[in-house]
Amino acid sequence: MRIVIAGGHGQVARLLNRRLADAGHTPVGIIRNAAQADEVAASGAEPVVLDLEKASRDAVAAVLSGADAAVFAAGAGPGSGPARKWTVDRDAAILLADAAAAAGVRRFVLLSAIGADEFDPTLDDDFEVYLEAKSAADATVRRSELDWTILRPDGFTDKPGTGKVTVAETVGRASIPRADVAAVIAALVTGNLAVRRQFEVTGGDTPIDEAIAAL
Repeated sequence: MRIVIAGGHGQVARLLNRRLADAGHTPVGIIRNAAQADEVAASGAEPVVLDLEKASRDAVAAVLSGADAAVFAAGAGPGSGPARKWTVDRDAAILLADAAAAAGVRRFVLLSAIGADEFDPTLDDDFEVYLEAKSAADATVRRSELDWTILRPDGFTDKPGTGKVTVAETVGRASIPRADVAAVIAALVTGNLAVRRQFEVTGGDTPIDEAIAAL
């Protein structure tokens, strides 16, 4: 499979790149900064430099042409300020979904965040805006005709992956290794699992494939 990943230099994305490449797939990592290209290539992906905050739908669709799936794993990141939460966490996700539809790429996986619908609209601090932006992107993707899946992990850790998770529409709060998030995304994309489903995911005791199959 050829799988285009927005945010291809992110920590989860690089773990996903390696997992997909090692399984014989062709990950393509969209990055904004050309200086990150070597690291993305080292993680097993083909780097494509494209700024999703500035690119047109047609430009993104051209990158997606011929792909089997698209994954949105980008994020403005800590300290980026509220404005970029809108332009990356919301607008870039919606742009990728729109471009996927235009390119005929139906399979779409969106990496969101646990509690994304629980934001406080009266606050404008970075975290509340981040949740609101994620919630808006998720809602737009849910209304699309794509074969979408939205996963909402809790706080990331850099611990080794366990291959086991807890998944449900709503789960208790607990952290999850980034490696397990990457493994969940890989399973969703390559197995075409949990289509048109949204779920929360944390570390847990159930093997990933079994957990997803039970959704």
